[in-house]
Formats: sequence, structure tokens, C-alpha cells
Amino acid sequence: MDGGDRERQAAVTVSTSGNADDRGLVDRFLRLQDEESFRALYRRHTPALYGLARRLLAASSGDAEDAVQDTWVRAAARLHRFRWESALRTWLTGILVNCCRERLRGQWRWVEPDDAAPKEQADDVLPLEQTLGVERAIASLPPGSRSVFVLHDIHGHTHQEIAALLDIEPGTSKSQLFHARRQLRALLT
Repeated sequence: MDGGDRERQAAVTVSTSGNADDRGLVDRFLRLQDEESFRALYRRHTPALYGLARRLLAASSGDAEDAVQDTWVRAAARLHRFRWESALRTWLTGILVNCCRERLRGQWRWVEPDDAAPKEQADDVLPLEQTLGVERAIASLPPGSRSVFVLHDIHGHTHQEIAALLDIEPGTSKSQLFHARRQLRALLT
């Protein structure tokens, strides 16, 4: 094997280890209590969880960060029981939804969102004023409709998945999505 082959082989090894799948990282974390594996999982899934928390809570970045932190604490404690019947991100999303629901209980009040748009928002698609208007409109939806709208239209979950995550019927998910879209159209026109 010449030097070029060794470099290519090393690059393949680094690439493969850098793109380790969730299952491999979870197995390594559980087996070795490896902090590096946990950090890789955290870096891979936290941006999506944070964006979802911001929208579900319609609140400040601090509240969303707290919900994400609670999610990871709970996930780390329960990771050994995860059965891989769904994707890891779906499981984490379920935990996050529950953390957000706990925070929302008894908080039927308007919360002005931060001026910073969520990280996964494409600022180049809409001007900042419009982006903030859309975020405020989403934040003004009732919590149930907001959750279904965000999970379905922004994060791409099916009504079946939403029903399982929120412990509601798929028909309820469809109905809440219909009402959320209607309210958003009224608010944004």
C-alpha cells in the first residue's frame, strides 16, 4: 500500500467514524459511558430540538434551552430502555414535547418571542420583519394547535406520529392543523 492509499484509507476511517449512526453512538455511550459519544448525539440532534422547543413554547430562548436541557437529562437516564422502534430523533422529540407541555400547563398567556429567529429559519427566504411576523403568528396559536402545526408543517411529522407524540387521535391532529392554518391565514393577511 503506497502513501496515497494509506491517506485514502485513513480518510475513509475518519469519515466513517465521523458519521457514526445514532445506534452506534448510543451503544458506545451505554457501554463505555463515553462523553464524546454523548456529545456527538447532542450536537446532531439539539439544533432541531431547540427550534421545535422555541416554537412549541412560543417563548424566550432561555425557556427553550431549559426544555432541551430537561430533554437530554431525561433521555440520558432512559437511553438504556430505548428499543429502536422509532428513530432516535423521534424518541427525543417525544420527550421534548412532554417537557414543553409541562412548562405550558397553566400558562395560557401571550409571550412575546425573542427578536432572534430560530436557527433553522431560512432568513434569506423572507425579510426579517415578515419572519418575525410569522413567528409571532405561530406563537399566538393555542398550544394544541401550535404543537400540531409545528410538528406537521415545520418538522414534517405525519398525523400518526403526532398522535403518538401528543397522545391524541390522528383525526384530532388533522382538525387542529386545519384550525391552525386557518388562524394563521387570518393573522397573516
